[in-house]
Amino acid sequence: MTISSFAEKANFIWDIADTLRGDYKQAEYGKVILPFTVLRRLDCVLNNSKNDVLKMYSKLEGKSDELIDRTLNGISGYKYFHNHSKYDFESLLAEPDKISANLQNYIAGFSKSVREIFESFRFNNQIARLDKANLLYQVVKEFNAIDLTNIDGLEMGYIFEHLIYRFAEASNETAGEHFTPREIIELMVHILFQNDKKFHKAGTILNIYDPACGTGGMLTIAEDYFKAHNEDPQSSVLNLFGQDVNEEIYAVCKSDLMIKGQNPENIRFGNSFTKDLFPYDSFDYMLCNPPFGVNWGKKADVKKFIKDEHEDRGFGGRFGAGLPPVSDGSLLFLQHLISKMKDPNTTDGSRIAIVFSGSPLFNGSAGSGPSDIRKWIIENDMLEGVIALPTQLFYNTGIGTYIWIVTNKKEPHRKGKIQLINAVDIYEKMKKSLNNKRNYISQSNIEEIAKIYGEFENNGVSKIYDNQDFGYYKITVDRPLIKNEKVVKDKKGKPKADTKLRDYENIPLKEDITKYFKREVLPHVPDAWIDKSKTKVGYEINFNSEFYEYKPLRSLKEIRKDILELENKTHKSITNIID
Repeated sequence: MTISSFAEKANFIWDIADTLRGDYKQAEYGKVILPFTVLRRLDCVLNNSKNDVLKMYSKLEGKSDELIDRTLNGISGYKYFHNHSKYDFESLLAEPDKISANLQNYIAGFSKSVREIFESFRFNNQIARLDKANLLYQVVKEFNAIDLTNIDGLEMGYIFEHLIYRFAEASNETAGEHFTPREIIELMVHILFQNDKKFHKAGTILNIYDPACGTGGMLTIAEDYFKAHNEDPQSSVLNLFGQDVNEEIYAVCKSDLMIKGQNPENIRFGNSFTKDLFPYDSFDYMLCNPPFGVNWGKKADVKKFIKDEHEDRGFGGRFGAGLPPVSDGSLLFLQHLISKMKDPNTTDGSRIAIVFSGSPLFNGSAGSGPSDIRKWIIENDMLEGVIALPTQLFYNTGIGTYIWIVTNKKEPHRKGKIQLINAVDIYEKMKKSLNNKRNYISQSNIEEIAKIYGEFENNGVSKIYDNQDFGYYKITVDRPLIKNEKVVKDKKGKPKADTKLRDYENIPLKEDITKYFKREVLPHVPDAWIDKSKTKVGYEINFNSEFYEYKPLRSLKEIRKDILELENKTHKSITNIID
């Protein structure tokens, strides 16, 4: 299937939404089109085994649902689903006056895992609504005209995401929350797996998890990479696990991964913060693109749940290191992932790749939640690297983004070190922009960035730092309170501090506090002292300053020349207008 035919199929399905105009609002189109796309996809892939399934089903009358599912799933050619109804899209159209009842019979003929997907879509409600509006037959007919048989999982994912983007765009919702541009995921996967021996070893069984899985794009690309790079993909398994808070998107993900042979029970619906559905699981790898700037305090019950877990369970829970501002829950996702790492003392540990905006790198001063989270991660030697991506890569934002690589078992030469890569200029321009997305990372760009990361060298775009380089002491500098030209003292005879004159200094961890204070502070305020009881340790990564390159100012002669040229152009334009 070529890219053009993918686009044609996606646009064809989108055009079916015109059938709903007048009876549905634009914001509701997805409630019909997404489940019908899933249904048509299942209908197509089960077509070849339909007769064999029906023959066996006739012999299983009176048997348990569990036995029927297990037996017919084996015959269908798909491990986790089948359909034993006599109907398919073609036969549904043969009885127009019974199409509602027959369609419901068709849905009931699926195995339990598929029926649960359509329950998540609340599909029966849409069947009844379409039937009442005399639209059901027409929608089934139009979907029957598109063949979704010979489409691989990645391309089907593109179709789903294209539809979701179009629906969200049409209803003024945030389309980019639901998926990540594929080239970014490919880069994350390359970095995550490239030097991992167990990932490439034949006969290995590994697990990967995404707590905000959307349509499953990250999991799908990870699986494709695994099959392409494992020594023997026939004897090796990468199990995919995911959870999402959007029920319709979760249903799309579950159906798509099920068709690829993944266990649908491993894709679960719910808020990963308040309803962790993998509470006792750990994973070899984790990928995530949490929504940028997600407000975790917007709902009172969610805010209370997270605060209670932080305060009551500490490091026995997921959020012991600290809580970020309620306006941005990104670092909550990272703590959630870290809680699911494998024990590095008895296993090869775990690796995480997560996409952030810039704020988790530096927001919050020493002692604040974000700083304490960074402190915990860096002092436990878990932050392996940060990659600054080009701007305008995402559909819903043009801001700068970063990939963090986090692990609890670094390679020996990376221990105690953090690698920063400035890849902001490694990209290609798109021929046609998609909302805010005007740039993309090509395959050669991906390989270039991955190579730079793997080489682990200091150069123009890669810098290697000690963990401590990002830490600092925040000291409180006090000066005496003076009244009537005399220093006010406390009961112990020590000078009282004038809070109005209080100041703060950030001192790098590698500096001696006393020496710094004598050199930088006392020459200016000789009566000052440090209140040691208030000294705190903070961590931040000021990415831009680490890669800042001084550019000398232009000379006055150059500036004057440009101004004169501009004046001449302006004068000519005005003359042409007058003439």
